[in-house]
Amino acid sequence: MRHTPFVMRLMAPHIAPAVLILVAVAALVPIANLAFPPGHALHVPNHVVVLMGKWLTYALLAVALDLVWGYCGILSLGHGAFFALGGYAMGMHLMREIGPRGVYGNPVLPDFMVFLNWTELPIAWWGFDVFAYAAFMALFVPGALAFVFGWLAFRSRVTGVYLSIITQAGTYALMLAFFRNDMGFGGNNGLTDFKDVLGFSLQAPQTRATLFALSALALAGGLLLAQAIVTSKLGLVLVAIRDAEARTRFLGYRVERFKLFVFTVSAMMAGLAGALYVPQVGIINPSEFAPANSIEAVIWVAVGGRGTLSGAALGAIVVNALKSFLTGAYPEIWLFVLGGIFIAVTLFLPKGILGAFAALRARLAGLHGRGFGKGRGEKAPAPRPAAAE
Repeated sequence: MRHTPFVMRLMAPHIAPAVLILVAVAALVPIANLAFPPGHALHVPNHVVVLMGKWLTYALLAVALDLVWGYCGILSLGHGAFFALGGYAMGMHLMREIGPRGVYGNPVLPDFMVFLNWTELPIAWWGFDVFAYAAFMALFVPGALAFVFGWLAFRSRVTGVYLSIITQAGTYALMLAFFRNDMGFGGNNGLTDFKDVLGFSLQAPQTRATLFALSALALAGGLLLAQAIVTSKLGLVLVAIRDAEARTRFLGYRVERFKLFVFTVSAMMAGLAGALYVPQVGIINPSEFAPANSIEAVIWVAVGGRGTLSGAALGAIVVNALKSFLTGAYPEIWLFVLGGIFIAVTLFLPKGILGAFAALRARLAGLHGRGFGKGRGEKAPAPRPAAAE
């Protein structure tokens, strides 16, 4: 079997166009936002930049989920927790950066701690005044949680709907814990009123444009990382686990190790998405742990196309664009529309948007191969006679 070069595997169909589009968007949208004045035909308003940046972080979360669900068969209903943990890590750094500019003027304690009569900074908050430490924790905490959970669950051979229920229950438990004021993470109100990041004001158009560009590039990097995994020998084992886990185990593979690796990497990608989400929206609270958010992410992947990576990102962007429109124009019908979308995709587009396009392209190619794409003056080549036996 011929060995496909690594770069060629990364630039596979769907992935290469998606990465190129994201790189172009990372450059063009900030230029359109900063270089052209409001009212110009090419100007992209600040609120649109923030909104699209949020969609891109959701798309990265969808890619992370598709990596474990689409290629390894692990239907996680708790990836919203990894997203929220990454967001809290970044939010804690942004709160520390406020310093004496808070309402109570305390240079060390965030405002909510002063309000609750805390006298010293909890150990969990130590080090978050350093950006590098916060960025590391945004990856490490979700990854560590996924590793511990996966080590326990996969060694016990918990699979299928049971694993999905456990991930959902764990997410709900985290939500309840973070709602408590004595946890030291802002309770019901969460973390907000951020001022700046690395000395740059979060309200400045330049900062918002930069965060948007970073989100686009992070999504491109996430696609390339996931593509590198699924097109490697490791990826072949993951697909084998998805399709026939028992048989793969009988062939001698340590299935739990493969599942643990991909689950941990996926959680870290989700944490990165959450860390990019928080400075753009300006708040993080326990509602991000809500199980409904994780279920919605599953719908994004299903709509775009499970097992396609770029389709998962596309599904997240399409669904959230529709959500932004409907929750503004007809907020009372959004949940019905979301449910209808999921039912319609399940019945009519089981392979999602990207899968439907691929099927249509294959069908058109088949018609062309049978002569339907030829001109009137041309004939399809006659079939070769069968070789004599």
